[in-house]
Amino acid sequence: MPDATLSAPPLAATPTATMVGAAKPAPTPKTSSFRRPGDGTSAAISMVAMLVLLLLWFVVTNMGWIKPMFLPSPQAVLAQFYQYLSGQANDRPLWEHLLASLGRVFAAFVLACLTAIPLGIAMGMSRVVRGIFDPLIELYRPLPPLSYLPLVIIWFGIGELPKVLLIYLSCFAPLAMAARSGMRSASSEQINAAYSMGASYLQVVRHVVLPSALPETLVGMRIAVGFGWGTLVAAEMVAANVGLGQMVLNASNFLRTDIVVMGIVVIGTVAYLFDLLMRWAEHRLVPWKGRV
Repeated sequence: MPDATLSAPPLAATPTATMVGAAKPAPTPKTSSFRRPGDGTSAAISMVAMLVLLLLWFVVTNMGWIKPMFLPSPQAVLAQFYQYLSGQANDRPLWEHLLASLGRVFAAFVLACLTAIPLGIAMGMSRVVRGIFDPLIELYRPLPPLSYLPLVIIWFGIGELPKVLLIYLSCFAPLAMAARSGMRSASSEQINAAYSMGASYLQVVRHVVLPSALPETLVGMRIAVGFGWGTLVAAEMVAANVGLGQMVLNASNFLRTDIVVMGIVVIGTVAYLFDLLMRWAEHRLVPWKGRV
């Protein structure tokens, strides 16, 4: 007679062992170091690219291949930055120029957000609103700010209002178009699913359409901030006595290329910091972007 212990079922066949085994499935084999094309950080590559660009700038200027009037050396630009930062330059300190420009750009950007985003949402919800405002926005959107700068001066004078208004107009169009486009981001399956669960029209707009429009609206805000800083120099041409744009324009009149390049670097750096802030806000507000 065979041994009774040999006929007992193995331990893996018991329900407890089966449940334990089901709780730990075998890992999926990875065929690539990244799950999607383009994944991975590019911070190191960006740092190397900037270092190479700075090194090339240093070599070209210090070897005398380009005259300082056309491209000053990094040392000359850094010296001007220190003089403006410490108040030793024959001009206002850098912080006064920076605060004046920040105030104009922020005021125009906030006003554009408060008006353009609701209008874009209304254009996405109503064909009547879209039919009224879409031709007007598309008419002036491709125009460069310098083209309607004389008209703004004639209408509103040379005070602070035309400066802020010029930046406001450059921010308004991309914000309105992004909000309008975002209202179309919600899929018909999401909308029909909400309706099937008894949601009203306003509930669908609030809980389905608006969250779907948020990613594109934030992208429009990033673009609008860039347009605002790009219009800053043109806006401060309107009889400004302080501001980064005014500093650059005043230095260009005297062929002070080192100050011009310093001002351009400051404007670009501040704009890049704003873009990083908008990216952080986008990551916190729409963490599902790119994952669904």
